[in-house]
Amino acid sequence: MTENRFVNREISWLDFNARVLQEAKDENVPLIDRLRFIGIFSNNLDEFYKVRYATVKRIARVEEAKNKVFGDRPAEVLLQEITQKTIDLQKESLEILNSLHAALEKENIFFVNETEVNEEQQVFINTHFSQEIGPSLVTLMLNDIQSISRIKDSNAYLAVRLELVTESHPYLDPVQYALIEIPSSLNRFVVLPSVKGKTQVMMLDDLIRTQLSTIFDVFQCNKMEAHMVKFSRDAELDIDDDFSKSYVEKVAESVKDRSHGEAVRFVYDKEIAEDTLSLLLNRLEIDNRDSVINGGRYHNRRDYMNFPDLGRTDLRYQPLEPLPIVDFDLNRSMFSQIAVKDRLMATPYHSFAYLVKFLREAAIDPKVKSISITIYRLSKLSNVASSLVQAARNGKRVTVQIELQARFDEAANIRYAEEMKKEGIRLIFGVPGLKVHSKICIVHRLEGDKLKLYGIVSTGNFNESTAKLYTDYTLFTAYQPILKEVDKVFQFLDASYRINKYKHLVISPHKTASYFTSLIKSEIKNVESGKKGMIRLKMNSLTNYSMVESLYNASRSGVKIQLIIRGVCCLIPGVKGMSENIEVISVVDKFLEHTRLMIFENDGNPHVFISSADWMTRNIENRVEVSCPIYDAEIKSDLIANFWMTWNDNAKARILNGTTPNMYKSSSDKRQRSQIEIYNHYKNKLSLED
Repeated sequence: MTENRFVNREISWLDFNARVLQEAKDENVPLIDRLRFIGIFSNNLDEFYKVRYATVKRIARVEEAKNKVFGDRPAEVLLQEITQKTIDLQKESLEILNSLHAALEKENIFFVNETEVNEEQQVFINTHFSQEIGPSLVTLMLNDIQSISRIKDSNAYLAVRLELVTESHPYLDPVQYALIEIPSSLNRFVVLPSVKGKTQVMMLDDLIRTQLSTIFDVFQCNKMEAHMVKFSRDAELDIDDDFSKSYVEKVAESVKDRSHGEAVRFVYDKEIAEDTLSLLLNRLEIDNRDSVINGGRYHNRRDYMNFPDLGRTDLRYQPLEPLPIVDFDLNRSMFSQIAVKDRLMATPYHSFAYLVKFLREAAIDPKVKSISITIYRLSKLSNVASSLVQAARNGKRVTVQIELQARFDEAANIRYAEEMKKEGIRLIFGVPGLKVHSKICIVHRLEGDKLKLYGIVSTGNFNESTAKLYTDYTLFTAYQPILKEVDKVFQFLDASYRINKYKHLVISPHKTASYFTSLIKSEIKNVESGKKGMIRLKMNSLTNYSMVESLYNASRSGVKIQLIIRGVCCLIPGVKGMSENIEVISVVDKFLEHTRLMIFENDGNPHVFISSADWMTRNIENRVEVSCPIYDAEIKSDLIANFWMTWNDNAKARILNGTTPNMYKSSSDKRQRSQIEIYNHYKNKLSLED
């Protein structure tokens, strides 16, 4: 920690992923959901290596930056620390996975490998392989290939070693090496015909091992062995400066080139033969700055995110059916209801259908003249996109700002952009050098002889898939002063030289840091003058050192600060003379906590904001973000209540203290799981309405 003032960002992220792993270990979590948390943990780690580890590695390789420090340590030292911490976490995850397999056996669910199948199952396997698996596999013979550094990193691989019968192959090397690519499109878990009522599952890797003699039937072999390996590439995009290409072309080519980025992590089965391992490291061009980790027989554990239900709903979290919003009727005009008062949608507790209905209504309403929306991530089958297309076909002027550099969703967004362009939708690609991360939509509707504005400001993507899994707030409003400023944001995106003034919205990169710093200073002034002062923040990550210092200053002045930070937190709470008035918790549960909420006490008249922005340098300085004040008294009260329900969580909340993070927040009070409390809160509001 830099002068013991900040937690290193990368180390804090690994601590967050350890909290995800805790969910896999928690016996209060249903068994199949625990397996899926193993998958989330692994998928998180893959993305961490592709982005954050790759960034540190690039810094370490630059000669003039060798003394560059990340927090308190040189880049080279940090790479080593990350690798060791990852090894420890991977070891723990394997131990947890083994215990979960044992727990599954008590539920009459068994994993079997290639040596444990009976004749009936082998017949099934042979047929399944020939019809479903074999045609999708790609096999690469390695002996005569000097480099395989350009193969994809999104799939798992079996490294195969073949000892040939030399008499049958006198002109070949006696040992042949191959790499079998297992496409991610294939289901990793194959349910076999049951034996004596037992549910039996085979990993796809093991099923392929049963077919090695078929795959390599051109060789006469004395011995065949296959071990799993996986690797991760640097996922940074490199956008070229060719002015003859469109922005879409540049991003598309950069996404394509990402598949050839440098390897940054290599994980292998520790039982693999030394000569096979040496050959792979050489061919993949792995160097000593890459994270090389030995592990168990199976990798790519992210596939556990899609572990099948097996018909055992008793081993899953019981679904929480999305609720209607009080006094917001999907069978009536959205515009007529929003015109009366603001409405708040809190997904996944509320149905995402309200947002889709808003766009559907705008698409067919003769009074609607135009729709403008920002898009960061869309679902694969998007009702949002289809509504916009419908609007364009109905003669509305539809403008879509689509972020082509939404990491890992670039290809999908490019595809949507091309489809929208064909339908006559006007596309804008934002501001050079800035990602557009705001979640806003505005509708211009002719009422009488005047245009009236209706709009949406959200903390989450307009994505019906993630709306089932992420907690987010979406404000539906017809308050003209705010919506006129939303219009100004679209003007800025269309003409980035035009920097507008805002009285209501807080916009990155122009105003976020200065505005919220001024609110922090106001709380300091209130406390010092004997008035009520308190700061409550809920966000995904807190990493910007300047904002952290502002919170330290508030703490030293006696301002009580409560932070709910799901992920990375560089602030160290509870340090005398620096942060003794700051407490930090993190909640990891069934839903991903994604809401961003800021509450400043303001002497009993709280300022409340929802936002698309975390307090990270990228959100403050390098992205277009929108924070929106909440003026409706009922919604404001509701958001404050939600904060308290989350803060009082004593089931899924962990205490972050900078030194020994991830201790569960314990209490002698009744067990309170905030996500269930919030769901019941909205359910009870419906019953009161009845």
